[in-house]
Order: sequence, then structure tokens, then C-alpha cells
Amino acid sequence: MTMTMKQLVEDARSRVTAVSPADAARAAEEGDLVLDVRESAELETDGHVPGALHVPRGILETRADATAATAVAQLIGMRGTGRVHVLCASGGRAALAADTLRVMGYEADLIEGGLSAWKANGLPVEG
Repeated sequence: MTMTMKQLVEDARSRVTAVSPADAARAAEEGDLVLDVRESAELETDGHVPGALHVPRGILETRADATAATAVAQLIGMRGTGRVHVLCASGGRAALAADTLRVMGYEADLIEGGLSAWKANGLPVEG
């Protein structure tokens, strides 16, 4: 069965939870991780969440696999110890990324509405 991008995102969303931007911001203050999976150019043009880890969606698996030489300590350190709240522009890539992280053994969810909702809730953005 073939699927469209929209169907892939809906499928991923069926397996992950969504949190509000405000809840993710509070959780990050208590030690959880905000993971931004947007492309680098998007951070430059639209800003970024202070303290968030940036790993583009296209290379997430290489950074989340503890056995890979390219693993990111800040991310792999969360497996089994905390929650990863995934952010993109509006939620599609975050759903796919959170589902991938879930399969890789992480507790992960998506931040509902992405950076757009983060900004709309008056939460801090740099850049």
C-alpha cells in the first residue's frame, strides 16, 4: 500500500502523543529536551527555541543511535532518563521524528503546532 505524506504523518501521529508548546516549555525547564528537527536555514529565517537541540529530520537516526560515531550525547543521554519534545515548523516532521525516536527506544512526543504555535503562545524565540 502506498501512502501520501499526509497519510504518513497521520499514521505517525496515531502512535505518538502531542503536547502543547507551554507544556513542553515547562518540561524543558525541568530537564526534558526540546528537539528541533527543522532545516538549518529555517532556524536562520524563523528563529529557534533557546536551549533546544537542533538535529535536522534528515539525519535524526544518525544522531539518535548510540552506536553511531555521529551520535549526539545530549540526545542519546535522554533515552531512558527523560522525554524528548520534538518541534518543527507546524508538526508534520515532528510527528515523523517522534515516531522514529519512539521506535529507537526514546520517550518522545511532538509539540502541537510547531514553532508557529510556540510563537503564538508567547514563548521565547531567539534569532
